[in-house]
Amino acid sequence: MSSRIGVVTFPGSLDDKDAARAVTLAGAEAVPLWHADATLHGVDAVVLPGGFSYGDYLRCGAIARFAPVMEPLINAAREGMPVLGICNGFQILCESHLLPGALTRNDHLHFICRDQRLEITNTTSAWTKNFDMNQEIVVPLKNGEGGYVADERTLDQLEAEGRVIARYLELNPNGSRRDIAGICNEAGNVVGLMPHPEHAVEALTGPTVDGLGFFTSVLKSLVENGKVLA
Repeated sequence: MSSRIGVVTFPGSLDDKDAARAVTLAGAEAVPLWHADATLHGVDAVVLPGGFSYGDYLRCGAIARFAPVMEPLINAAREGMPVLGICNGFQILCESHLLPGALTRNDHLHFICRDQRLEITNTTSAWTKNFDMNQEIVVPLKNGEGGYVADERTLDQLEAEGRVIARYLELNPNGSRRDIAGICNEAGNVVGLMPHPEHAVEALTGPTVDGLGFFTSVLKSLVENGKVLA
């Protein structure tokens, strides 16, 4: 039995097809989920993709947080289902209070699109198990509101608990506090990542295939947790 990973499409999502492609290349079945769905249709994990959900009105992710699909997703995440939020998906996870902090306007006030070096700093989360500690990877980054911020107490707690899953290397592209590119919740099943691993899964179209590790990691986690057969 193969893993079924849902990919949510909101009005304004841009990277849902790319995320579904990454899921398929990792060896799982990509299950399309619509923002108005009231159920997760029996999936084993969920990806919230990048884009501009609901046009990014009010704040990025602020309206998507109240989409019907988010109620079962929040409940499932709190019960341990793996959830990955990429870029706009990261913003939605913060707005939903599944992750602490917020994503704010880039400190240079410009949209940025570049291939970004990252350091993996957590290999125990559901989405990073297939990486080595301190492994350097390159994946695309594209955002206008990508600066991760939180109060000092929260930042210290994230550091102390090993919940920073990736940091920017070479340069900080958006002013994120402490060079944070991604974080996870206390249980490690919910991960938010500002760069786009789904755009680095095939040599033909990406700068590397380094991003595939996030999607194979969750399959490993599901097997280890007895959710699917190896």
